[in-house]
Amino acid sequence: MIQTVIFDMDGVIVDTEPVHRYAYFKQFDELNIAVTEEMYTSFTGNSTRNIFQKLKGIFDLEQDVEDLILRKRSIFNDAFDSKEDLELLEGVEKLIKELHENGIQLILASSASKVTIERVFRRFKLHEYFTHVVSGEDFPKSKPHPAIFEHAASLSVAPKENCIVIEDSTNGIRASKAAGIFCVGYNSIHSKDQDLSEADVVINHFNELGFNEVQHMDSKLRNN
Repeated sequence: MIQTVIFDMDGVIVDTEPVHRYAYFKQFDELNIAVTEEMYTSFTGNSTRNIFQKLKGIFDLEQDVEDLILRKRSIFNDAFDSKEDLELLEGVEKLIKELHENGIQLILASSASKVTIERVFRRFKLHEYFTHVVSGEDFPKSKPHPAIFEHAASLSVAPKENCIVIEDSTNGIRASKAAGIFCVGYNSIHSKDQDLSEADVVINHFNELGFNEVQHMDSKLRNN
């Protein structure tokens, strides 16, 4: 019986990617570095720290990683606060409330910083639905490394065999599978260029997923 659903945040609960993209590329311009679309896409699911650690090595940046993180966060926060049309992804609020009302434990496991997670949760009043919030900034390695999901599963009221992960990125799905957790791939219009083929189940809209469907995944888990 599925007792815990572990949610990714960006691309699953809310699409802050356009804001992140704006902040990153504004900073890339400031740093005078040419980050290609292919390189930027490959960073999906990575924490800000890991991204700047990689960029520092690739472009031989003289700035400290911590200073780079703080600058990106400042640009992001200014843009986030001014973006009035930021909304939860269609259908996800209904799913979160339905699962919560039926006694399913909800845990967030996001590569986003604690500050960004808090801004999203406060803006959309999500705190009451989630028992735990796990940020990628607490882990030295980002997705596809399984550490963040292994930790999230350790916070579950049930063994990881009774957990599922909802992810929209290639790296996130690989992290879930590496952690040994059943993964639902969300084929979001905001997650272009992501390979969901390693997910156990793929959905195109959250109306395909509810409490009953989550419970039926118990049989898929046993046969997986």
